[in-house]
Amino acid sequence: MASEIFVWLLSFFTLIAVLAMVIYQLMCLADLEYDYINPYDSSSRINSVVLPEFVVQGLLGLFFLFTGHWVMFLLCMPYLYYNVKLYMQKQHLVDVTEIFNLLHREKMRRLFKLAYLCILLFMCIFWMIWSVLEDDNVAE
Repeated sequence: MASEIFVWLLSFFTLIAVLAMVIYQLMCLADLEYDYINPYDSSSRINSVVLPEFVVQGLLGLFFLFTGHWVMFLLCMPYLYYNVKLYMQKQHLVDVTEIFNLLHREKMRRLFKLAYLCILLFMCIFWMIWSVLEDDNVAE
């Protein structure tokens, strides 16, 4: 059962990393909106973390698949599908020339991602606590 707790801890920290990347993107968009940063810097900062976000989220989904956590894998699939769809349509990067026109849409996209990741994080914490309590019940 200690391995089960390790799996949930690893997935928890991976979700925290993805959350941090999405929050960083939102901060860059907010800085651009309030004119603290120029469009080129903002788009280059956002674009530098988009692909790592996609890769880490994909690895998290594969991790859930390989460890046999089917519910969490199925919960990760819509987010992963959305990322793959964005990548295939070449809409995953922020264009420096269109960033002001698409600012509201880009912020809303990341806010939805943030809400979805918070739900996944809550579920991960729930299953982590569940496995710890289950381990205590087995030990007694």
